[in-house]
Amino acid sequence: MTTRLLAQKIVVAALGLALFVSAGISFHRSRNLAEPVVLGPGVTSVKKLGEYFAAIRGTVNDCNLYFMEGREPGGTMLVLGGSHAEEPAGRLAAWLFVENGTVEKGRVIVALSANRSASTMTRLGGAYPPDFTIDTPSGPRMFRMGDRWTNPLDQWPDPEVFIHYPSGQELAYVDIRNLNRTWPGRPNGTFTEKTAFAFMEMIRREKVDVAIDLHEAELQYPVISTIVTHQRGQELATMVSMMLTDNEDFKIGTEFSPLTLHGLSHREIGDHSPAISLLFEAPEPFLDATRGITSREQLLTGKDEFVVKAGRHGLLFEEIDEKGWPIAVRVGRHTSSILQVAETWSEDNPAKPLAISGVPRYAEVIEKGVGAFLQDVTKAGKDRLAYE
Repeated sequence: MTTRLLAQKIVVAALGLALFVSAGISFHRSRNLAEPVVLGPGVTSVKKLGEYFAAIRGTVNDCNLYFMEGREPGGTMLVLGGSHAEEPAGRLAAWLFVENGTVEKGRVIVALSANRSASTMTRLGGAYPPDFTIDTPSGPRMFRMGDRWTNPLDQWPDPEVFIHYPSGQELAYVDIRNLNRTWPGRPNGTFTEKTAFAFMEMIRREKVDVAIDLHEAELQYPVISTIVTHQRGQELATMVSMMLTDNEDFKIGTEFSPLTLHGLSHREIGDHSPAISLLFEAPEPFLDATRGITSREQLLTGKDEFVVKAGRHGLLFEEIDEKGWPIAVRVGRHTSSILQVAETWSEDNPAKPLAISGVPRYAEVIEKGVGAFLQDVTKAGKDRLAYE
C-alpha cells in the first residue's frame, strides 16, 4: 500500500469518525433535551402517568400530568399535547394552559408530551430539525421536534401486520408505534399500547368528562381544520364549531368519528370510558409531501411555495397563500377551541361547570405571538419548575 493511498484512507476514516461523533452528539442531545415548564398560577399539582399503571413508571413515557384544580367543584377536562410530537402547535397550546391558566370551577389535566418517546427523535429520512426555538421577552425557549411514532429505541421491531386490540382491525404495520392508533391500549401489549392503557386508566380513575387530543395535519389530508368527535360529543362539537366560526374569525368544521375505524383517541376514549372524546386538527404545511426544505423557519412560519403551488393545482383540502400558516395561528386555534369547549360544556352541564381564565385566545396569540405567553424560566422558583 502506497503512502498516498494510506493517507487517503486515514482521511476518509477520520471524516467518517467525525460524522459519526457529530451525529451521535446530536441524537443524544435531542433525546435528552430538558424542556423547562414554568408552573403557572393554576397548577395545583404535578403527577406522573406511571401512578396509574406501574408498567409505565420510570420509563421514557412516564410523562408529567399537570393538574389545575379550581376552588369550586365542577367537571374534569383532559388536554393531550404531544400525541404526535411532530405537530408542535398541540404541545405549545397545552404549554400556554400550564404556564398561564387558572381554573375557577372544575379542573383541567394537561399532558404536554403524551408520547414522550416520540419527542426524542425525528422522522427517519424526513430531514427534520431536531429542535426549534420560540423567542420570548425573557429570551429564547428551545423545544424538541419529534416524530409521529414511538422511538424505535424504546419499541422494536415492528410486526409485518399490526392487529389492533381489541377490535382485531388490521392497520399499517408502523402504526403499532403510533399512540393515536393504539387506543385503548392493553396492559400486556407493546410499549405504545401500554402508554395508551395508562392514559385510559387515568381517564377512568379521575372521572374525566371531556378529553381533547391536539393535532396538526398536512393540507393534503382531508381531515383538517376540524373537530373530530365521538358520537356522544356531536352536539357539543357542533355548537363549539358554530361559536368559533361566528365569533373568532377562523373556520373550523366538525367530523364524526367513524364507528368502524379503530385505534384513534376520538373513537376509543369515548367507547371505553364515560368521557366525551374530541380531536382538533390545525393545518401544518411542514408535514405536506409537496413541501420544500423542512427547516425551523418553515416549521414556525408555515410558509412554503411548493405547498402554495399544490393548492393552485387543487391538491389541498385547506387554503394557503404566501402568508402561510404561522405557529401563532395554529396555536391560537387550539387555545380558543379548548376554551370554547369549556364554555359550551358549562352551559350544557351547569352542575359540572368548567371555568378557565388567563389563557390567551386566537386573536391575542396572533397579535402578541406565542412567546409572549411563555413565562420567564429564570424567575420561577425551583418548586414552580418542571421539565419535559
